Amino acid sequence: MKYLDTINSPADLKKIPIEELPVLAGEIRERIIGVVSQTGGHLASNLGIVELTIALHYIFDAPDDRFVWDVGHQTYVHKLLTGRREAFHTLRQYGGISGFPKPDESPYDTFNVGHSGTSLSSALGMVEARDKKCRKEKVIVVIGDGAMTAGMVFEGLNHTGDLKKDIIVVLNDNEMSISRNVGAISSYLSKIITGEFYTRVKRETEQLIKNIPRIGTPMLKVAKKAEESVKGLVGPGTLFEELGFRYIGPIDGHRFDHLFPTLENIKRLHGPVLVHVVTKKGKDYPPAENDPASFHGVSSYDIKTGVPLNKSPLPSYTKIFGQTLIRLAEKDERIVAISAAMPEGTGLSDFAKRFPDRFYDVGIAEQHGVTFSAGFATGGFHPVVAIYSTFLQRAYDQIVHDVCLQNLPVTFAIDRAGLVGEDGPTHHGAFDISYLRHIPNIVLMAPKDEAELRHMLYTSIHLPGPSAIRYPRGAGIGADLSSPFRTLKTGKGEILLEGEDVAIVALGSMVYPSMKAAEILQRDGIEAAVINARFAKPLDESMILDLASRYGRIVTVEDGVLSGGFGSALLEVLEKSGITGICMKRIGIPDKFVEHGSIRELQRVYGLDAEGIAREVGAFVKNSGSSGAIPTVPPLVIKGGKPG
Repeated sequence: MKYLDTINSPADLKKIPIEELPVLAGEIRERIIGVVSQTGGHLASNLGIVELTIALHYIFDAPDDRFVWDVGHQTYVHKLLTGRREAFHTLRQYGGISGFPKPDESPYDTFNVGHSGTSLSSALGMVEARDKKCRKEKVIVVIGDGAMTAGMVFEGLNHTGDLKKDIIVVLNDNEMSISRNVGAISSYLSKIITGEFYTRVKRETEQLIKNIPRIGTPMLKVAKKAEESVKGLVGPGTLFEELGFRYIGPIDGHRFDHLFPTLENIKRLHGPVLVHVVTKKGKDYPPAENDPASFHGVSSYDIKTGVPLNKSPLPSYTKIFGQTLIRLAEKDERIVAISAAMPEGTGLSDFAKRFPDRFYDVGIAEQHGVTFSAGFATGGFHPVVAIYSTFLQRAYDQIVHDVCLQNLPVTFAIDRAGLVGEDGPTHHGAFDISYLRHIPNIVLMAPKDEAELRHMLYTSIHLPGPSAIRYPRGAGIGADLSSPFRTLKTGKGEILLEGEDVAIVALGSMVYPSMKAAEILQRDGIEAAVINARFAKPLDESMILDLASRYGRIVTVEDGVLSGGFGSALLEVLEKSGITGICMKRIGIPDKFVEHGSIRELQRVYGLDAEGIAREVGAFVKNSGSSGAIPTVPPLVIKGGKPG
């Protein structure tokens, strides 16, 4: 039997002899590689943190001691060691375990983490709660994978160092190779400076020097400078020491003989401690070691080769965006591109190669990226800021005050809008319509296909003020991309299909499912018109009022939350017009956080596939009686300008 198969909790882990832990590490890597090859997920970072996670759970006593992970996608090993081994094959699947920490999934998960940079702040709150209740548990933050570029991390470091409370921060540095400093000498010195004897002698010596009349304080400053000089030979700890942390490291994160004594010593220390651990992304799986960026987040793949399986032959919206921006930039020197640590994910890698002096990766710092773009725009350039929908919401204030208030020409390319699949509630792009459409000056667009994305990007570059284009994750429909760029008239939709019984007004990725729904409805004797709205702001008000007068029944379909969303915008138009006797229904995401699962499954669950749309529209038409009549059991009625 494998060691991993005996582990149902960290208590079981501690029964395994220390000398056998490398065998366990190999078993864990084998399990992660096998499962992720089927489910997809974050591979390289989890393969790199195996020994460190084992050591942390071996030394500390979770769930009494509390682990806070930043970022949350490096917790697969943690899940395997904390009672979710048998369910691990359901990773990221609908109804299965999450790919991120989730407190309602396990008591070993202390905080819901999907966005980077939150760990220090949440952990410090836990520390304060612990101290006010006079408890003694340890709070351990595991931070890495680029999270140190997030400004919120340094706000947390600053506050933590100032309060000087007991907290342990493990910096999992998996972006640099193991240098000469991460060897026997560095490990030996790390053991020494964390040891009980060294710590006691250092504390007593400092007190003794400080008490020497007149010269004690200057001598202490000289002694501290000497200590920093020695530390500077083995690690970059000065910054953290200045912020109030005791800095330890760097140490080799794949050597148990380095990890165990250092963590044992750190466990006895008081005050803020930061231990710098160097690991290798993708360790022991050659495809991931050789290309950790591509294996950061993967779909299913062939284990032997690492080649993705079931890859769509059609280019993704992300790919089309990147290619289009290059073509536009070749003819327009005003265009610059900005990413927040996601050049590959947002399709800007090729742009960065083609125009290295016009591409900016600001790190995990969305707020800075947006304001940086605003400043850039004041200089006569047109920045295109490519950020996932879920991450752009972190920069909401900057969008409002720094871009829209000043009416600056910035384009927001909002990738992963709508339902994004297996990453779950922290990653669905469900809120962007609601949090953007009420901001003055902004133009908000959503393409029905990848061809329309090209035209919208071209349109946005020529707008005098801010704009946003939201588009979904994954492949397009295979639209013809050969037509020349054209400017779309701002705020104008298009009628794709005429009908007699009801008008379906769809936005973005919901247009083609609505077209298919109309085909289904036709078989049931219901003739539905289908309109591609194109714009969530400004709306095509004249078209909406014309539809209201012609059909008396309108259904809106969107892949965002209904609260304050696209359908709500149409309701506002009808209310403002004072038109009466209109029946209206909105189809979209309900007022809840959507769980993880494949996009297709989630669309089915929430009625956003063709069958679900047809079912809802059919019931709506039947319940609303003849055109223009007020239904007996109305989904929503506008009468006299007031919602009924």
